[in-house]
Amino acid sequence: MANINDSLSALLQADGALCAALVDANSGMTLGQIGSGLDLDLAAAGNTEVVRAKMKTMKSLGLADAIEDILITLGKQYHIIRPVVSKPGLFLYLVLDKSRSNLALARRNCQDVEQTLTL
Repeated sequence: MANINDSLSALLQADGALCAALVDANSGMTLGQIGSGLDLDLAAAGNTEVVRAKMKTMKSLGLADAIEDILITLGKQYHIIRPVVSKPGLFLYLVLDKSRSNLALARRNCQDVEQTLTL
């Protein structure tokens, strides 16, 4: 089992990783962050709204399912949002340089980190 700092460090091992955070989706606050490239506090707050909107939409549609991850593709970056199954209300947030990353491996790395995270 890995603590927050170990988990975030593991996320940054992915090729092209720029920064990562653990976010409380109830408040939009970061519980930990690592790396550089953008304002993670601002990104955490904004992506909290993305998670809330998706959950609300799923509920409205009557989908009895869970979010595995949310991928946002920008011109130069990938942003991966992965809810922490063992800690409802928390999500991992990873930002990758699109030109230097392997999206499939990064998603797998997020899954591995999410499964080993302890608080």
